[in-house]
Amino acid sequence: MKNNFDTKKLTMYAILTAIVVILQYMGSFIKFGTFSISLVLVPIVIGAALYGPKLGAWLGFVFSGMVFVTGDAALFLGINYWGTIITVILKGTLAGLATGLVYNWLKKINTDVAVIVSAIVCPLVNTGIFAIGCFTFFMDWVTQTAAGAQSAVSFVFLTLIGLNFLLELLVNVILSPVIVRLLKIRKA
Repeated sequence: MKNNFDTKKLTMYAILTAIVVILQYMGSFIKFGTFSISLVLVPIVIGAALYGPKLGAWLGFVFSGMVFVTGDAALFLGINYWGTIITVILKGTLAGLATGLVYNWLKKINTDVAVIVSAIVCPLVNTGIFAIGCFTFFMDWVTQTAAGAQSAVSFVFLTLIGLNFLLELLVNVILSPVIVRLLKIRKA
């Protein structure tokens, strides 16, 4: 019986997992607005592009776990415990999975385009599921917090998401394609 999981692949899985843990921990100290920036999306895109949607989902899941460890979810845990757990786990895991699926779908056309689009999809899914979670589980808090200043929708998108999303998208779109290209050159 052939072993489909070779040592080189296992090593890369472990390295990317460690990078996710370290970047999420270090990123928890860099805050723009309410939350810390997710620098961790770059290794998720890299793992999903090089090794597929399963690794992307795994790395997203690890990212989700680290959100709890670093305390980034503390505010929402106090508002709705189960809603926070569901939102955080889904946003990270599905961002990684979607990134890998989009990359696999587009790589047949062009690998450079596949990486760039995947680098856009990852923060979009991550942030999109966060926004859905805000409206599903935390709407009372959002409405109460936004009262007087702005509408609940603009509060979520401008205050809770705003600058963080733009920085995550920019970092992801710039770094992910470059790193994937360099790793593919190294592999060849």
